[in-house]
Amino acid sequence: MVQQFRKALLRLHQSSNKVSSESKLHRSGRLAREESIRERSRAKEKNPSSRTLRDRRRRRPKPPITPTPQRSVRQNLPSSSSVSRLSRLRQTKQQARKNSRRRELSSLQGMPSTPQLLRSTTPSTASETVSRRSSFVMPTTLRYILRLLILGIGLGAIAGTFLAALDPTRKILPAEANQSQQVEKKKKTAKSSALPMKAESSELNAKVREIVAQYPQFQPSFLFVDLDTGEYVKLGDTTAVAAASTIKVPILIAFFQDVDAGKIALDEMLTMQEESMAGESGTMQYKAVGTKFSALETATNMITISDNTATNMIIDRLGGAEALNQRFQEWGLQSTTIQNPLPDVEGTNTTSPADLANLMAMVNTGSLVSLRSRDRLLEIMRNVVTNDLLPQGLENGATIAHKTGNIGEMIADAGIIDTPTGKRYIAVVMVERPRNDRQGRELIRSLSRTVYQYFTAPPKLPNVTTTPATASDSVATEN
Repeated sequence: MVQQFRKALLRLHQSSNKVSSESKLHRSGRLAREESIRERSRAKEKNPSSRTLRDRRRRRPKPPITPTPQRSVRQNLPSSSSVSRLSRLRQTKQQARKNSRRRELSSLQGMPSTPQLLRSTTPSTASETVSRRSSFVMPTTLRYILRLLILGIGLGAIAGTFLAALDPTRKILPAEANQSQQVEKKKKTAKSSALPMKAESSELNAKVREIVAQYPQFQPSFLFVDLDTGEYVKLGDTTAVAAASTIKVPILIAFFQDVDAGKIALDEMLTMQEESMAGESGTMQYKAVGTKFSALETATNMITISDNTATNMIIDRLGGAEALNQRFQEWGLQSTTIQNPLPDVEGTNTTSPADLANLMAMVNTGSLVSLRSRDRLLEIMRNVVTNDLLPQGLENGATIAHKTGNIGEMIADAGIIDTPTGKRYIAVVMVERPRNDRQGRELIRSLSRTVYQYFTAPPKLPNVTTTPATASDSVATEN
């Protein structure tokens, strides 16, 4: 028991000694640190420049809370000898690069390198360094680009002027341009010279007036023109009358104009709408709404079988009646207008023999359409199925490209006729009549026959009288 008590006392004594030794060590270490701090403080008081960066930061007063970023505060600090050697080396290299760049710029711009430019200046802030760098680089680059552009433009202008002066064709270019404009204008506007009306035949005029006198109940207007000799005969040719289906002739010409211009393709499919369907002549009206026809088929039906539904579809495809009327005016037509869709049984759509004859003459010369379109157009008009008017006055071997028109109070036929002898002439006859009077057909046939026979008759030889030769004449001849 006593031994155990002694052991406990011994352990207690050892633990107390250990605690006291640790406390002594702790106290001695603390004293050493305090002494070290005091020594550093004394050293700093003697030499303020030896303070460490950490001490300066610790003793630096806290800046007031302002929206100014911390970088600006640091930038405002004055530079001192406390900057490390590495920072000084970095600034020295940056300054050397700046001086080198300034020398290069001065040499490029032809400016002398002044001491002021080469003087070592240290920017106070990083933002000033960036702004100075940008102020030197960007404007100079833009200046060089602008100079190159101006130089290129100037050289181009000089070269163009020099080449124009050496070009031998420059003096005729305005004339060629003017000529092309005149050709384009001829295609758009009808000219009086389209019909070569040189002299009216008095003999033919007397014959046709005898025929007209036989039909006093009718009011005919007509124009016949020989395209080879320029002979013509006319009566009331500028009078505007109901066009009936002859209005389809200028519509067909406008169609082929758009084909030549690339606005319409011949194989383009047109859809028949309900509002385009029309009665009277034609077979397309019996097809279902929505049936598709090619543009060429539609235009062909408009002429060959005088299909009114096809005509309305072509009018819509060409932009409507107003657009066509504007085009007719550009051609120089005086009396040709479209007021209503087909069939125009009231006769509101009008034209005249002079307008139709001028159109046929311009088609013949290729003034309104290309030669290829002209040939296709005339071929369509040669296949008209109604041939009981002008064709009845022609003889065998003659061909006619024409279009008829027939409503109650008016009957007409207009076309280009080729004779077996190679002569070509234009014939347009329009007769206002009592409603559905069939004698009007006979009047047109008689006029057609008379004019054809006159134009195809062989030329008459002048009368030459011969006198017998006398003896003196014989002697003189022998001598």
